[in-house]
Amino acid sequence: MKKVRHVLGISGGKDSAALAVYLRNRYPKLDIEYYTCDTGKELEETYELIKNLEVFLGKKIIRLKAAEGSSEEPFDHFLKLYGNFLPSANSRWCTKKLKLEPFEKFVGNDLVVSYVGIRGDEEREGYISRKPNIQSIFPFRRNIWSEDVISKAFANSNIKLILELLNQHVNSDKSYYFSEIIERPLSLEFQLSKKVDMLLDISVKDLNSLIFAFVRTTSYPLAYVKSFPLIDNEDILCRDDIFKILDESGIGVPKYYNKIDFKIDGQKVGQYSRTRSGCFFCFFQQKIEWVWLYEQHKDLFHIAQEYEKDGYTWNQNESLADLVKPERLKQIKEEYLKRTIINTNEKSPFLLDILDDGENDGCAACFI
Repeated sequence: MKKVRHVLGISGGKDSAALAVYLRNRYPKLDIEYYTCDTGKELEETYELIKNLEVFLGKKIIRLKAAEGSSEEPFDHFLKLYGNFLPSANSRWCTKKLKLEPFEKFVGNDLVVSYVGIRGDEEREGYISRKPNIQSIFPFRRNIWSEDVISKAFANSNIKLILELLNQHVNSDKSYYFSEIIERPLSLEFQLSKKVDMLLDISVKDLNSLIFAFVRTTSYPLAYVKSFPLIDNEDILCRDDIFKILDESGIGVPKYYNKIDFKIDGQKVGQYSRTRSGCFFCFFQQKIEWVWLYEQHKDLFHIAQEYEKDGYTWNQNESLADLVKPERLKQIKEEYLKRTIINTNEKSPFLLDILDDGENDGCAACFI
C-alpha cells in the first residue's frame, strides 16, 4: 500500500472551518494536514479564524504563499507580471497563481485526498484537480464523491463491472433494487444525476461501499487505502448546521458574517454583511458588499480603489469611484433592500442564491 495524504484547505470562511471541526470530531483518526493559501490581501478576521482553529485542532495550519522570495505580497507580485491587468470572472489568474499552483506544489506528486466543504444545500461541484494524484471528497453532501469519479463508475461501458462489484461488496437486502437501476444504461431520458439520486434514495451507505470498491480498481488515491471511514457517512450538513458547529466548538463565525445596520437618507432600513471569504477586493463580490467594505473598512476600500488604473476596474461596467458616489450608494442599497424584502416574502430559491452566504467565489471554491 502506498502512503496517502489527507489534506483540508482553510479558506478563512465558515464552511471550510466547520469542515475541519467536523472531521476532527467525527473522524479523529484521520491524519489531516491543514493549509491555507495566503494572498496577503485577506481581511483580519480571516487570520483570527485561522488562529482560533489552530487552538481547537491542536495542529498548525500550514501557510502557503505564492511567489516565494519576492519582496512583495503574492497578489502584487503577479499583478505586475500581468501588466496591471486585474483579475476578473473571465480571467481568474489570481485563482491559478495564488491558490492552485501553491496547493499543487504543496502536495507535489504524493497521493492526496482533499476534503472540500461544499454544503448539502449548495448546487455546485467545486474544485477538482486535473492531477491524477489528487482526489476530492465532499463530506457535507449526501454524495461525497466528485463528479469525475461518479461519471467513470456509472459509464455505460462499466455496467458489467459495477454489477460484479455490487455482488462482491454490497451485502444488503437493497442489492436487488441497486442492480435494477445499475443495469439501466444512461441516456437522454435517464441521465447520470437521476441514476445517482435514485441509488442514494435507496441507501447512501451501500452506494458509498460500491463506489469505494470501484475506486479500488482505479489509480485514484483512495485505491491505495484498505478502508475509508466516510463510507458510513450519511450526514447532510446545510447552512444552519455550519453555524452550529462553529458556535458549539467555541471558534465562532468570522465577524464579517455579522449583519450590520445600514442607512438610507440617515434612516436605518436594512442590514448587510460580507458573504464570502477571500481577498477583500474579490471581483465576485456583490455591489452591496463593496458598499459594506467602503463603510466598514474604508482604508481597505481605498487600497482596492488604487488598483484601478489604465482602464482596469474590479467591476466590468463601473469603477469604485463611481460606485461610492452618494446617489449610486443609495441606489445600490435600495435595490438590495428590495431584493431582500422580496426574498423574505416569497422565499424565492433564486434570490436565496443571490443573498445567501455560500463561499462560492472563484478562490474559496477551490479549497473550502
